[in-house]
Amino acid sequence: MTERPARSILPTFFALTIAFCALPWALIIYSGDVGGGGAGYVYALMWGPGLAAIATIWLKKRDIGLLGLGWGRSRYPLLGYLIPIGYSAVAYILIWLTGLGGFPNMENIGKLAAGLGWGITDPALFIPLFILFIGTTSMLTGIASGLGEEIGWRGFMAPQLVQRFGFTSAGLLGGLVWAAWHFPLILFANYNFGAPAWYSIFCFTIMVTFVGFIMQWLRLESGSVWPAAIMHGSHNVFIQTIFTPLTFARGDQTAYAIDEFGFMLPIVTGVVAFYLWTKRDHAVAAMNERIARTGNP
Repeated sequence: MTERPARSILPTFFALTIAFCALPWALIIYSGDVGGGGAGYVYALMWGPGLAAIATIWLKKRDIGLLGLGWGRSRYPLLGYLIPIGYSAVAYILIWLTGLGGFPNMENIGKLAAGLGWGITDPALFIPLFILFIGTTSMLTGIASGLGEEIGWRGFMAPQLVQRFGFTSAGLLGGLVWAAWHFPLILFANYNFGAPAWYSIFCFTIMVTFVGFIMQWLRLESGSVWPAAIMHGSHNVFIQTIFTPLTFARGDQTAYAIDEFGFMLPIVTGVVAFYLWTKRDHAVAAMNERIARTGNP
């Protein structure tokens, strides 16, 4: 039987997360823009949970191995990259086919091409080149920023919650914590896509919880935080930088369907999360085996 984590370790982590994130939250709210400070405010915010996890381990004199910083088996980082491509592609194709949003957005293609210094605006050529280029090069910054969150949420928090509450309850609690961490940006800044704040929060919370289940499974199955960090970067890149800009609005309905604040992504990510939830016992067993062998999840 594995030893449960000390009761004080998670409250310490949560308190330090609030402390590290307070100033970036305030700066983003004051500017009203998640891209404020040349995006420096949001990068600082995203590293708050990671710094809190590292500080918790230092204060509680725990092993740094709790964070899962080893690379692990290469199939899991690859899954972390591919899973968001799959669910975001399915979600947006459904949006386009049902007429909830249009494709391609020629106005944005012109802007994107100009920003890249490309003279290509033919969508048949621009779109595959754009996806290939952004889907690789932007992953570097996506992983670098997402890693800060993932060291905290999945590297540290998820295994602690699973050991105490089990896979399902840990996924729900962790998802709610992760969603609530975003609420100030939705309520008091411009982290939304135009739907009412209550609706954006509702859809976002469901989507984030399902995505958190997927990342939790990757963390436990692999023993590494890197698959979750790569998935975080891939999710942000393909949704925020590729699929959303390539979609144009078909009236007010588009804001209720698209991006992280519409209803389509919660549906599609929910299917993936449910499939991996059915395989939760194997992931928990893999974590318990590592704890028995090394003392770390």
